[in-house]
This record gives sequence, structure tokens and C-alpha cells, in this order.
Amino acid sequence: MKSKYDVIVVGTGASGMFAALSLPQSMAILMITKDRTENSNSYLAQGGICTLKEESDFNAFFEDTLKAGKYENSRESVRCMIEGAPGVNAKLVSYGVEFDRKEDGELDYTREGAHSTYRILHHKDVTGKEITSKLIAAARMRDNIEIQEYTLMMDLLIEEEHCAGIVVKEPSGEIRQVFAKSVVLATGGMGGLFDHSTNFPHITGDSFALAAKHGIQLKNLNYVQIHPTVLYSKKPGRGFLISESVRGEGAVLLNSQGERFVNELLPRDVVSAKIQEEMEKTNSDYVYLSLVGKPEDWIRRRFPNIYEKCLEEGYDLCKEPIPVTPAQHYLMGGIETNTYAETSMDNLYAVGETGCNGVHGANRLASNSLLEGLVFAERAAGKIKEKASGIEFGTERIDLSQYEDEESWRKANQQLIMNEIKRRDENFYDQWCHHED
Repeated sequence: MKSKYDVIVVGTGASGMFAALSLPQSMAILMITKDRTENSNSYLAQGGICTLKEESDFNAFFEDTLKAGKYENSRESVRCMIEGAPGVNAKLVSYGVEFDRKEDGELDYTREGAHSTYRILHHKDVTGKEITSKLIAAARMRDNIEIQEYTLMMDLLIEEEHCAGIVVKEPSGEIRQVFAKSVVLATGGMGGLFDHSTNFPHITGDSFALAAKHGIQLKNLNYVQIHPTVLYSKKPGRGFLISESVRGEGAVLLNSQGERFVNELLPRDVVSAKIQEEMEKTNSDYVYLSLVGKPEDWIRRRFPNIYEKCLEEGYDLCKEPIPVTPAQHYLMGGIETNTYAETSMDNLYAVGETGCNGVHGANRLASNSLLEGLVFAERAAGKIKEKASGIEFGTERIDLSQYEDEESWRKANQQLIMNEIKRRDENFYDQWCHHED
């Protein structure tokens, strides 16, 4: 790792990778992640990625997104996302991403909750893995992109009210400053702070704590999406998500008496609330999700990953309902940005789940997350390229001894984030924010 780069990207999920790949190959780029390169939330995404199939669907796609977001969305951000969809998905194909196709070779679109039509591209039930792995492979081919694993961002370097780089802790334990003309935060959400989450445990919202510390504008940090259907398990660690597309393809939700109690295609927050209500009513830790009656070979072909995981847990998706429960899944809020992913601090960008340009409003529409992350990562790259020649490298040296106690640093970060959520929405905090001290 050098001491200076043109751009530092913190995070190796789909949006971070796409930002790096969208920058000129003449730029020296450092990408860091606090875990393995592949261990990002976007790698886990099952359902798919939305696209604009044809111009005639624009208004319906726009309305579906706004309706799911309770009309709190930024209309300009929604417009940018939908208009950018065809180009971004074409680029994914150019990187080798293989979307499922019908027998005649036409793309096989699916539909998920709150969508008015079939407009979601997918690769079996592991779309995120397909997209992210191909982007990682492309990044590893680039001589100008350096990827450092098990490297922790501990602070932002701020000089004269602009971001001049980051403080990192390397795998060796060495703490050092790394300067950059631009920094892109792509650290995902904050699921690691919750007891029940579909996120990797190391995704703990570090960027939000640093933003709060440095007075960088945050937005809607309490807009946390609870996913309705996570496979119920008493095992510790990340919950296994049962994709929205399972319900989109006809699965029904049943209570402990085997009765259907909700329209499965309502927005996630509504379905989650109904499940929680039903669980309280029946004094149960879960409800059931059933595909029983669907052709068994189709289930195994359409949802191979989910089918195998359920088998590992002792459930045959083809023959019996599976137990599911709601869990923290996604953050609609984050570091406030404009439609070029620029934050309130110069030369600092936030993309994917880390940034909040208002595209999701109060509740994300299924399969808009991968699309949103990629569209605005590409727009950030365009802005970074445009501004690069006018930015000088930072020079200020700081006292690095303040970062030696990582455990205290971690606890302080968690407290900053939870206090911010509680300040914005005490009811949500009381209902969902059970977290380890």
C-alpha cells in the first residue's frame, strides 16, 4: 500500500467495484475492505436487478418506486436511476454477467413485491453473486486498481474542510495515513449492529459514525428496512434471506394454523409488520412460507441456492412450508448525497447502501438496491474524473496514537449510530434496535 492514490474506495461490494471500474485506467485506485473482498451484502443479493424494459414502462416503474417509498423519494434521483438502468445493465453484460434467459434466448424477467409488472433481471437466485463476482474479476484484471483485504478505515482525513484521505489499520496492526484526491465510501449499511440481520456481522456502519463525528450530513438514518422472510434458525450469525422473488413467484405466508393472513406482494414494511403482528397473536417466533403445490423441478431450478440452504436446515422447500421471521435487511437512509453521490464534504462520495440520495424514500422497492448502487457509482466516477485535475494532495500529519484502542473506537461508533437512530425515531429504536453492548 502506497501513501498516495488518486482515489480510495472503501468497500468492495457492487457499487464500490463499479465506481472503480468506471474511473479512467490512468488513475491509481486503492480499494480496501475490512473482511474478504467477496464478503459484501451485494454479493448476497438473491432476487435480481430492476431494469427499464421499454420506455412505455417508465411511468409505472417510477410510480411503483414512489409508492413503495411512501412518496418520500427524491423524484430527481428516481428519474436518474430509471434512466440509467439500461446502460448499467448493458455494461454488466459486457463484464460477463449472465442473466437468465428463456428457451428462445429472450431475457427472463421476474416480478417481486410491489412491482406492477415483470421487469427484474436475475441469475437463478444468486444475482448479487453473479454481478459482484464478475465485477471483482474485472477489477483484479486492472493494473491501476489495488485491493487490500482485512484493512480497516478508522477515520477520514480532513484538511481545510475537504476530505484528503483516510486513516487505515492494516492486517499487521499498523495504523497509517493514506492520502487521496477523492474518497468513495461504499461500506454498505449497518446490519452488524443488530441481533437479527441478513448482513455480514462486520458491516457495522463505520461510515455513518465517521460522518456524525465530522459533521457530514446524514439523512433518514432511522429508515431501516426489515425483511419479512428470513429463514428462522437458532444458530448465531447472519440470517439466511428467503428472497422476495419466492413470494413474487407464488409462495404464500401461513400462520401456525396453516391459514394465509396477508397479501404476500405488499411492500416489505407492510408484510413485516403483519408477520410480527401474527407472531405476537399466536405467541410464536416465526410464521411459514409455502411453495407446496408448485412443480418440484421448477422450484429446484428457479431457487437452487435457497432450496439447498433449506435442505441443510432440515426443510424440503418442495414438500413443506419453511419457518421464516423478519430481520434487519437494508438501510434506506445514510450519508446524504446529491445525484452524483457527492456528500456535504468536498471530495467525499458515498454510494450504494452507504449513500442516501433519496431514491428509496421511506421503504425500498425490491431489486432497486443493486440498480441504484451501480447507477450512482457510475455518476460518482464521472464527477471524480471531472474534478480530479483541480485537486491537490493533502499533507497534514496527525497523531495516530488516538486510534490504538480499536475496541473503544468500535463501541463509540456504535453508540453514535444508535443515538442518532433513537433521536430520529424512538418507536423504531424500541421495536427493532436490540443490539449487543
